[in-house]
Amino acid sequence: MRQIDGHKNAIIGSSFIWGKDGEQIEILVYDAEVIRENLMYKDGMDFQEAREFIEYNIEGAYVGPDTPIIVWKYDSFYGEMDD
Repeated sequence: MRQIDGHKNAIIGSSFIWGKDGEQIEILVYDAEVIRENLMYKDGMDFQEAREFIEYNIEGAYVGPDTPIIVWKYDSFYGEMDD
């Protein structure tokens, strides 16, 4: 499974998707909020810089059929979701 470097603590778990040849592919699922916290703490980014970095460099990257999934569980950029 492909990993996002430096963000092992953000792994929520794994999931399966169907590949184009009908095979199941296991991919990692990451908590975007934890990635943002990592970027703010480790790289000194502010809240908005970290968000933009994730959008452009992580969410916007396709690195093959096992590209990880990024989940925004409580994204204050859009506001919290209703239950």
